[in-house]
Parts: sequence; C-alpha cells; structure tokens
Amino acid sequence: MQVSMLSIGIGAAILFGVAEIASWRRNNRRDVEQVGFMPWRGIALASAAVALFATAFWLAGK
Repeated sequence: MQVSMLSIGIGAAILFGVAEIASWRRNNRRDVEQVGFMPWRGIALASAAVALFATAFWLAGK
C-alpha cells in the first residue's frame, strides 16, 4: 500500500507541473480569442492537494 501512495503522490506532482505549464501558456497566449475549456488552475490545485495527502499518508505508514 505504501508504494502505491508514493506513486500516487509522484503522479499527482507531475500532473501539477503539467497543469501549471498549461496555465502559464494560457495566460501568455498570442491570440486572446482562442480560449480553452480546461480549468488548469483547478486541476493544479486538486493535484497539489492529492500529492500532499498521498505523501503524508506514505510518510505516516513508514
């Protein structure tokens, strides 16, 4: 179980990085009329929370 919590934490941290890069690209786009439909800020917030909780559970089980 502990290995799965660590892998969930790592996956969520990677997703957080991808969402932050996508959010930065959205904020710095050239054509203002081309808006996307993905809520990158919400995805980043949720993935950061999952990464923190999964890492905490992994550390508590050690």
